[in-house]
Amino acid sequence: MIAVNDFNFEIPDGKLIGLLGPSGCGKSTTLNLISGLQKPTSGQIFFGEDDVTNLPPENRGIGLVFQNYALYPHLTVRQNILFPLENLKGKDKLSKTVMLEKAQAAAGLVQIEELMDRRPGELSGGQQQRVAIARALVKMPKVLLLDEPLSNLDARLRLQTREEIRRIQRETGITTIFVTHDQEEAMSISDMIVVMNAGVVQQIGRPQDVYDDPKNLFVAKFLGTPPINVFDGQIKGGKLFLGEDKVMDVAGTGDRVVHVGIRPEGFRLKEDGPLCCELCGVEVMGRDVSVIFTHQACPNAKVRAIMGTEYKVDTWKGIVRFSLIPRKVFLFDRETGERIYFEEGGQ
Repeated sequence: MIAVNDFNFEIPDGKLIGLLGPSGCGKSTTLNLISGLQKPTSGQIFFGEDDVTNLPPENRGIGLVFQNYALYPHLTVRQNILFPLENLKGKDKLSKTVMLEKAQAAAGLVQIEELMDRRPGELSGGQQQRVAIARALVKMPKVLLLDEPLSNLDARLRLQTREEIRRIQRETGITTIFVTHDQEEAMSISDMIVVMNAGVVQQIGRPQDVYDDPKNLFVAKFLGTPPINVFDGQIKGGKLFLGEDKVMDVAGTGDRVVHVGIRPEGFRLKEDGPLCCELCGVEVMGRDVSVIFTHQACPNAKVRAIMGTEYKVDTWKGIVRFSLIPRKVFLFDRETGERIYFEEGGQ
């Protein structure tokens, strides 16, 4: 079994890249290859013009932050941050004064200056994560590698800490690779995302571009909260059918059966709309409304549409009708899952 297969990507200098995919897709292995903890069976790894493929981790100039923080419990926060500096040898060796200054500066970046004399056991999970990031930053590495750094934090801390990571990365300008299975995390802070599955890169691009233009069904399903709705569809004579409903024109595709992905925001309430569905319920979320319904062409038990609160749904009717927003509708080959592009011809 191949963990990472034919991975080719040039990471732009000074950017934050999100490596994104489900568990077991090869993202942590990719990080280990970049760090030097694992060696590739073939291919090369470059930092700038330097081939680091056979260079040990300690000579690559990396900072690595793990999911479990990996702090030394018997050392204070200050001592944990100092540890990488105290191991420098020869011409790189620093004076005690310089090391303390660097440790204080790293603590300042992550805003933990007041915790320097505490031990990890006296800190919250979020504080421990900040110490781990400060320790990784103290040598000002060429590349900062973050392996699922927020997994052990609660929801509020996750949000706060990911904003901090984005701030720190912008302030330092260090090229950063952030591994996560959480697409919301990756999309919110990354300059670019790399979506992986089964060891293979599926798509690379800016988060919004990948969301708006997925290259295959896997990417379309993996990105988006709530997730994309997938229907069984058929194209006949340039028209897209969902069950018996002729929902929109899709020129240039030829007659075929397809998977049809429709983003939750891709439905527009319309009294005489071509897509007729059985209404299950309406959830008012404050800033928007979720309309939950079923349709014969959707294998899932429920379909979810999201729209603004200005739309009013008559819950007594039992049915609801929609037109579709073409740019939120994606067609995929039933066999391969690859995207099928169409010419918008109306609804």
